[in-house]
Amino acid sequence: MSYLTSDPNQTENTDTIIRPPYFFISGFIDIPHMKYYYVFLCFVYIISLVNNQVMILPSSPKYIAVFNLAFTDMCGSTALVPKLLDTFLFSRQLISYNQCLASLFFIFLFLTMQSFNLTILSSDRLVAICCPLRYHMVVTHRSMFQLTGAAWMFAGFMVLLGVCLITRLSFCRSLVINSYFCDHGPLFRLASPCSDVVPNTVISYLGPCIVLYFPMVFIISSYICITHALFTITLVRAVKTCTSHLILVAIFYLPINFTNFLHSIIPTNARIINLSLTSVLPPMLNPIIYVLKTEEFKESAKKLLSKRVAQRAVAPVQST
Repeated sequence: MSYLTSDPNQTENTDTIIRPPYFFISGFIDIPHMKYYYVFLCFVYIISLVNNQVMILPSSPKYIAVFNLAFTDMCGSTALVPKLLDTFLFSRQLISYNQCLASLFFIFLFLTMQSFNLTILSSDRLVAICCPLRYHMVVTHRSMFQLTGAAWMFAGFMVLLGVCLITRLSFCRSLVINSYFCDHGPLFRLASPCSDVVPNTVISYLGPCIVLYFPMVFIISSYICITHALFTITLVRAVKTCTSHLILVAIFYLPINFTNFLHSIIPTNARIINLSLTSVLPPMLNPIIYVLKTEEFKESAKKLLSKRVAQRAVAPVQST
């Protein structure tokens, strides 16, 4: 399908803007037995949904951000994996123009929010360790709701801007998207022979800076401050407090930034495998890491479990 091109008789021409009825998502190229990989992604997706149910236990202001992280993890996986499985397991690689833009919007919206949530959690740890006496004054339910709400609004604006800039492009030649979903970069580059893609190119460079690089710089800077503060407080307790967040940061930022920095020399298949695993593994591992590494969270889970056991024990007695 690499020869698939736009047919002028089938395209929607709106004021000289050529919009094709569909695109073709190429996915992996010449790799045998890839259906097993898609089945693996399906199992990871199911485990991710189950695990993130445990994360939705916001018992303190901090866990409003944890709840938001679990919510975006579930939504992000749901926006990507079911469509990916339908596309490649059942060979439905054609996707309509409107469906492609909708898929692009939701996948990048939840990806952006995953990064912003990790940044919010980093600021929580920064205040907790560097300003412990003011923690409950600064980190309140109201402040966390305002912070997460502002993050959602900014993420929505950024992604919507990228999608709107694509609607002004004409796709008059190839319609093959060299990715595993309607990826922003491979999509707008299809229009480069027919339209001015400079604004889209600017967004493609500005977006990762705002969504990935700036948050990562902030997180690194916050942990430099935390490291400095460790010399004046109990080291073991502080390290235990930050370990879970550092692991989440590493499994989210390192693979995706590695791929972005080296995208020009990484083969297409390697890029797709790396990005697809980055999309599904962090949502599965986040709740496991938080439950195992966070004492407060384990206590919350134990209390909830004990309440449910007590309710089940009381129910038969009341019925008799």
